[in-house]
Parts: sequence; structure tokens; C-alpha cells
Amino acid sequence: MDNVDIKYYRRLIGFVGPHIWVLALAFLCMLVYSALNSLSPTALIPVVDNIISGSKIVIPAHVEAPLFITALVDRINSLPLMRLMVIILIGALVYFLLRNLFDFLQVYLMNDVSERVVRDVKDAIYKKLMSLSMYFYSKNPTPKLMSRITYDANIVRDSISTGLLDIILRPIEIISHLAVLICVVTFFGIPLGFIFTSLILFPCILVPAVMISKKLRKITTRSQEKMGDINTILFEIITGMRIVKAFSMQDYEYEKFKKQNNVFYKLAMKAVKRINIISPINEFTSAIYLVVVIYLASRHIISGSLSWGAFTVFLASVLLMIKPVKRLSKVYAVLQQSLAAATRIFRILDTEDIIREKEGAILLPELSHDISLEHIWFRYDNNYVLEDITLNIKKGEIIAIVGPSGAGKTTLINLIPRFYDPLKGTISIDGMDLKDVTLKSLRNNIGVVTQEMLLFNDTVTANISYGSSGFSKDDIVKAAKVANSDDFIMRLPEKYDTIVGEKGFRLSGGEKQRLAIARAIFKNPPILILDEATSQLDTESERLVQEAIDRLMEGRTVLVIAHRLSTIKHATKIIVLDKGRIVDVGSHRELMERGGLYKRLYDMQFKDE
Repeated sequence: MDNVDIKYYRRLIGFVGPHIWVLALAFLCMLVYSALNSLSPTALIPVVDNIISGSKIVIPAHVEAPLFITALVDRINSLPLMRLMVIILIGALVYFLLRNLFDFLQVYLMNDVSERVVRDVKDAIYKKLMSLSMYFYSKNPTPKLMSRITYDANIVRDSISTGLLDIILRPIEIISHLAVLICVVTFFGIPLGFIFTSLILFPCILVPAVMISKKLRKITTRSQEKMGDINTILFEIITGMRIVKAFSMQDYEYEKFKKQNNVFYKLAMKAVKRINIISPINEFTSAIYLVVVIYLASRHIISGSLSWGAFTVFLASVLLMIKPVKRLSKVYAVLQQSLAAATRIFRILDTEDIIREKEGAILLPELSHDISLEHIWFRYDNNYVLEDITLNIKKGEIIAIVGPSGAGKTTLINLIPRFYDPLKGTISIDGMDLKDVTLKSLRNNIGVVTQEMLLFNDTVTANISYGSSGFSKDDIVKAAKVANSDDFIMRLPEKYDTIVGEKGFRLSGGEKQRLAIARAIFKNPPILILDEATSQLDTESERLVQEAIDRLMEGRTVLVIAHRLSTIKHATKIIVLDKGRIVDVGSHRELMERGGLYKRLYDMQFKDE
């Protein structure tokens, strides 16, 4: 791994910090498990030398073994064979019980740590997404952002549950087995030449796995990006299924999805091939290693310089060492996958938001005088959407913004609650620059009703009271009645406790719009933004919605984008936008008398009436 990889992995491991006590318990269980696992081969010495061969365990004369070793060997040699066998069998049962118990505990605790980390990573991504501005969302498709939480965060799990477990446990196991190996070598006189040759060949087992894993990172990155593309297609099709069916495009959309899905399949299989080829290659290199070791050992056993019991323990310890070494070689591949996901996760977490709250920002009091826009310029990419906009809105005025499609109407009103910031110019309320006040206090002063009519998959009550606390049921009913919503709500199965469904799919367009208006009424903001709130409604629904809007606008400062110009005749002032510039300002009568763009738009809309 390069320095960037190490940095990302350290940051990923940083999420373990709050749960270090769980990791510490897992570590203790790993130590016990490794100790039990490493000591198990020593039982082979009495089994091979005493029980199978019928001889005694012999410590070479030239070896100065500790007294407790010689005493233990003498005790084993003096035991009757059946008694020794019973002790070994009972010991084996106790050993397997304890070994499996601590194996379960260390795996369980490491999985607990990994699930906690994944939970925290998802929380961190979600919290970051909540803090980012609409400008960020205009640049990043929703499905790809969703895949950071649903797909990438889950891949990170393996780097903790498997990767971190192996990084901690496998070296402990190797050291434990090596310690036993050294003891056997020291106390039973295994020739140093044989040991040196065995250990010098041992690292060769790792080489193929490392070479394969280096290629895995790039494939994993591409497959994760492709998953984002697939999520985008799914999101678009599911949300736009009515259009797909209306234009009979099912076959076309299926082929498009099938093509992307097949690309993902091929990338996934490349990753699977590289991950799973590691094991058979390791098996083969391990077999080569064992053949060489056994061949060298046989020569020493035949010459009498090595006993069968000592060699059996040596071989068992080496075989036990091979497993953690193989696991370490495979964990490199797991880490490469996780690092690809971590890179994408930290790319979001490290995003510097364009809309930032100024340090020491002050609370914005309720509007008392005016809203002022001075020489505003704004663009999304290269071309300016708004150019040199200057506008003053007095408290209590109803300002209508009209113009052809693409004129910049919605962009203009999105600057008021700081969904975006102008590139040049200032926006102020009562003389206070919006950048000097807290975002929360600014947005608490503003109510928004849009043509999208976004409702949440929750109860009617929850949707009307969204963003508010400490409310009463009477307040909600009152807001619903003002918004002409109470009648249809009372016809719902659970009335105000009815779940409206995703995006309010159980309600008609007019009903959804009236609930959105009820939400704005309940919030009771001094400034109100209406973005084509009566568009795409039938005549009866539009009448009910317009009545609700008229009540909502009473006593407020209102900015309204109207699709139907007949609904804004009584606006205090109408702003006419064209190609990002204000081309005319006046009342309905004044603009009609001038005969400019407003009159042309009005005449086009009502030419058939």
C-alpha cells in the first residue's frame, strides 16, 4: 500500500477508537486462542514417541533443558501407556472446548466492532450529506450517493471483521507457533541447517498472493463505480415507470440495464477470480514447501540426528504457521477492496461545502423592513443563469416572478434561503447580509411550497408538523382546515394517522399540494416562497389549492413563481425575467399596457379562451 492507502486505512481504523474496549476484549481472546492453538502440537510428542513407537521421549545429551521440561518428560515417560492415553484424550476434549470457545468469542467480538464501525461510518456519511448544500446535490446523482451508504460502507465491514482480525490475530499466531518451534528446536536438538533451510523457504508462500492482490484494487474501484451507475438506472426507471410504460420503452430500458449489469458482472468475476485464485496457488506453494521440508527431515531422521516425535511437532508447528501466513496473504486482497470503498467514502466526508455558516454568525430576527438583492450574478457551470439582478422586496409585498422556461426564476428564489450563494453581489434582510446570519435562523423565517409536492412516507400529522416540535393536534387540524385539507384527511382510513406512502403516492396531486401548504401554514413563517404551487392540477384541485394559498399569503412577504399568470394579477409587483436578466417590473395592468414580454406570455396562455 502507498502513503495515500495507509492514510485512508488509518482514518478508517480511527472509527474503531470509540469501541476500543470491545477490540481489547477481542484481543485478549485472540491471545488465549493463539496460545492454545500453538501448544497443541506438543501433545504429539508423547503420542508418537510413547504410545505409537512404544519408546521413551529422549532429550539429547548435549541439550541443557530447563528443569521443568526434564521433570515433565520424566513424568510422562513413567506413566503407564493407558493412563497416559486417557490423560491425553481428556486433555484433548478440554483443549477443543476452550479453543472453540475463545475462537467464537474473538470472531464474535471482531464482528461486533466491524458492525459498530459500519454503523458509525453510515452515520457520518448521512450527517455529512445533511450538511451539504444543494450545489453539491446538483453535481452528484442521488443513486450514487445512496451507494456510498448502502454499498461502500458495507464493503468496509470486511476490512474490520476480516482484515483487522487477520492483521492482529495472524501475527500473534505466527509468533506463538514460532515460539513453540524454537522451544522444540532448542530442547530436542533439531539440526540448525534443517531449521534455517525451512524458514528461509517459508516466505515464498506469500509472493504469488501479493502479486495478484496488487491488480485487485483497480478492478474493485471500477466495479464500485459501475454499481453507482446501476443504482442510477434503477432509481430513474422506478421513479419514472409511468413514462417508460407510456412510451413503450420497457425493452429499451431493459437492454440498457442489462448492458450495465453485464459489465458489473464481468468486473465482479475478475475480482472473484483474483481473490479465489490466491487459495489454490497458496496450497500449491505450500505443498512444494512441505515436500522440500519432509525430504530434508527424512535425511536427518535416517541419520539419527532427529527423532520422529520432535520432527512431528516441528512439522505440525510449521503446518499451523502456514494457515495464518495464507490468511495474511489473502487479507491484502480484502484491504484493496475496502480501500477502494474508503477512498469514495472519504471523498464525501472531506467535501468542503460551498455554503458555509460564518464563524460567529448571528441569529436573524423576524423580517421587519425588506429583502434586498444587489447586483446578483450566478451560474452553475460556465454560463450565467442570473446576471446583475437588483431587487428590493418590502415587508408584506407579494412579488411574482414570471418568464419563459430557463429564465432563472427558480434559481433566483433558491438564493433567498441560501440553497445556493451568488457568485457576485449581496442578499440582505433588514440590512443584514445573509452570510452573516445562521442558516437555521434564516430558514426558520422562510416557508417553501414547490411544485414537487414532496411528502415523506409517514403519517399526515408528521408531514404537516415536519420540522416543528411541541405542537398540539388542534394546531395541526387548524392548519389543515386553512389549507382545505381537513375534509379529505378525515376520509382517509386512519385520518391524521394515515401513512401517506412514498412521496405521498396514496394521495392525489391536489391533496398532496394542500398538505404541503398545510405544512407551510403550520410553520407560520414571515417569508413565503411559492414555486409554481398550482401547476399540473385540474380545475377543482387548483381552486381549492389557490384558496389555501390565498389564506397562506395573508400577512406575509411572498415570492411566487406562477405557471398560470391569471393567479398573480393581484401581486404587488411582477418581475419579468428573460435569459437571467430583469427585463420589466410592474403591476399586471402596467405590464399589459406596455405590451412587452409579459403581455406576449399572457396572450399566448389565454389565446384560445
